[in-house]
Amino acid sequence: MPLLPLRHTLAAAFCFSPVLVFAQESVARLETVVVTPNRQMQTLADTMGDMTVVGREELQRSGSDSISTILARQPGIQITDNGGRQTPTGVMLRGANANHTLLLIDGVRVNSSVQGGANWMAMDPAAIERIEILRGAASSLYGSDAIGGVINIITRKGDTEKPLTAWADLGVGSQQTVKSATGFSGASAGWDYALTASMADSEGFSATNPAVAFGNHDPDKDGYHQHSLSGSLGYRWASGHHLGLTFYNSYINGDYDAGVWGPPAYALTRQQAYSLTSTNDISANWQSVLRFGLSKEYYDDRGWDSRFSTLQRSYSWQNNLRLSDTQKLALYVERIEERPQHSVSMQIDRRDTNAVGAIYNGRWGRHSVQASLRNDNISHYGNEVTGGLGYDFALSDSLTVGIAGNTGFHAPTFSDLYYPGSENPDLNPEKSRNIEAQLQYERGGLQLGATIYQNKIRDLLTWDNATFRMENVDRATIRGATLTAQYEWHATTLRASADFMRPRNDNTGERLLRRARQQYRVAAEHRFDALRVGAEYQFTGNREDTAVDPVTFASYRSTLGGYGLFNLTASYDFSSKASVQVRWNNVFNKDYANAYGYETPGSNVFVNLSLRM
Repeated sequence: MPLLPLRHTLAAAFCFSPVLVFAQESVARLETVVVTPNRQMQTLADTMGDMTVVGREELQRSGSDSISTILARQPGIQITDNGGRQTPTGVMLRGANANHTLLLIDGVRVNSSVQGGANWMAMDPAAIERIEILRGAASSLYGSDAIGGVINIITRKGDTEKPLTAWADLGVGSQQTVKSATGFSGASAGWDYALTASMADSEGFSATNPAVAFGNHDPDKDGYHQHSLSGSLGYRWASGHHLGLTFYNSYINGDYDAGVWGPPAYALTRQQAYSLTSTNDISANWQSVLRFGLSKEYYDDRGWDSRFSTLQRSYSWQNNLRLSDTQKLALYVERIEERPQHSVSMQIDRRDTNAVGAIYNGRWGRHSVQASLRNDNISHYGNEVTGGLGYDFALSDSLTVGIAGNTGFHAPTFSDLYYPGSENPDLNPEKSRNIEAQLQYERGGLQLGATIYQNKIRDLLTWDNATFRMENVDRATIRGATLTAQYEWHATTLRASADFMRPRNDNTGERLLRRARQQYRVAAEHRFDALRVGAEYQFTGNREDTAVDPVTFASYRSTLGGYGLFNLTASYDFSSKASVQVRWNNVFNKDYANAYGYETPGSNVFVNLSLRM
């Protein structure tokens, strides 16, 4: 990667300077447990690779923000949307395409078989306990779609050590936004349970401006209605034996713009995910995990009279073997059944994947290794074999260096393959090879990280204007670096990150669309007894996007300007059972866009009252 301009280097140094200045003594915190990096539970400190977690506390402070907006505050993530949280949204990890991000809900894959991405607009933070983000190709763990990485949304569950607890949130904000949520959880006599319900309503803002393509601008306000229901029920019928059920059901009715002369434009989106899991300790060194997963999406576009849905069933049996105190081996088999439907008839409406995989983790003193191998046998394609290998070396108790390589793939969607008039059943899966190196430092309350990576993607799917269908014509190389820092000092927490990226189409030499070459994030928070105040700043560099000439309808490249957003947060604890949170986003009302011709919310405030029992 070429040397960074001096101004970018100075900007990164400015981001990290507050963290380094205040580096003193540690603040104790509980260890976070995650499941995404190797498909079984482990502490975040023991994971290998580029992994972060958005916890419940951070989600609580997000106000009325969408999941995609919350994710955009994390390193290595950029987003696009079509004019508001209720419109189709893309989340890009390390500059890969939005459909190269695999979304899981409680470990159940939910990416659409029809359009390839995920229904981020249907996700409600109120139902979520934490979000696990694994960057880098991870198809050797989870199969198709994980070229850029994996995001695993973990919903709220019952605590196995606490009696019944209940909570409620009620908030109001700009654009006549109202949001409420309530739930309860607990455990008793071997049972654990949880239930969460939420709703939101907003008048919104105009999704487009006059520059949007094909005269689709309408100056009316585009709002949304959303509700969700999620929960879990489990029973521990003996020590080491647990049967658990989880469910998630979220729905949003969202407006968008389709011109002033057309019918009212709105779309209905529903996302569901269910799982039934039996976890059994067969012996002290053998754990069996049987799981059935079911996900279903439904999208009904009333403006264009278009509908599609996807039903996915997954069956897996994973065996976690403890070879020694420092070595673990996971062996699993998995079957995925995809059953899409569309308002237009496609010649093939089913696809089955049978997979087998293995994951090895080992530690010897200062050395750590993780190796993974998976074979996916996909109907109409055959076999896709992917692998990953990572090695970490602890130079000291505080400093660790690591290197990893992994491969990924993305199977074409049913629309790519079989949509009438543009079908191309001969498409190949997109494939990637990712290499990365990391440096991690942690001492006391100070954490520093640096990651450099290169992801080469071939057989990229691109729309061909000559054949009017998708073709495997492009290759891309994405090189980048991410710097992170965090410091906790008494009642103060400081965070900073900087992303530098070169996302290039190897065929044309042009930058990949809607990717910024640099992003900077700084956040500070301080607690004064019951009062907590915070400030955030996020800068995103310019991006390129496709625009359409309003007269000739010819497309051309246009530049989306860079922007900086300044946010303020505050919370106050009236008691251990009542508190209030305030978030003011985009304090200076910066005008910016995540896609050409589409609007963003501008300055907005949200106030939330929380009650706990």
